[in-house]
Amino acid sequence: MAKVVVIGIEGEQGLWIVDLDARSVEPLEAPKAGGLRTVADLRAAGVSVIKGADVALVVKSAAAASSGHYEG
Repeated sequence: MAKVVVIGIEGEQGLWIVDLDARSVEPLEAPKAGGLRTVADLRAAGVSVIKGADVALVVKSAAAASSGHYEG
């Protein structure tokens, strides 16, 4: 199972790489070619791209998520 996730938050520039094993989150350098470049271009056009994830939510804070709060 994959332990690395690339994410982007609507309305914010850039992508992030999340390494679950290392418990780290870092900005991802803008891809210059390949599949991630295609994803970045689609995202810039307003398209959401999801592959290999079955839940993705933006919440106000880690505390809100930990307490079970989600305002959809």
